[in-house]
Amino acid sequence: MARAFLSLGSNIGDRGQHLYDALATVRGSDTMRISNVYATEPVGGVAQDDFWNIVVELETAATPRELLERARQAETTAERVRDVRWGPRTLDVDVLLVGEVTSDDPEILVPHPRMWERRFVLAPLRELAPELVPEEIYQAASGGVESLGTLDELR
Repeated sequence: MARAFLSLGSNIGDRGQHLYDALATVRGSDTMRISNVYATEPVGGVAQDDFWNIVVELETAATPRELLERARQAETTAERVRDVRWGPRTLDVDVLLVGEVTSDDPEILVPHPRMWERRFVLAPLRELAPELVPEEIYQAASGGVESLGTLDELR
């Protein structure tokens, strides 16, 4: 069993509902913890609404590829459309870390190659696993974040 972390974000439609609906799919049968929801500025220069982001921690035997399949299924269920890179989306799910496993498969890079640059990932990750996100890394990351509370409180 390994500790795995996935990042989920939404900025189209009912953001809280999209995040909530994705949880059962990404969880599978694993034990799960969920961070607070963070309102975050979009990254990539495309004009769009702010995101709601969370990180989930799983205690899992799943491989990075199996977690990627869960992520893709959750995005499909949320009717995600991939028209514009870094554009608006109903749901975006990224595999961040899977224990000590690394993957250089272009389809599933683990650890996620840009996670250390993005405060919208690091803030909720630091909430669940502060030992993984040193203060200097967090301060060096870009993007504004604001904690909104738990997903249940926002639904």
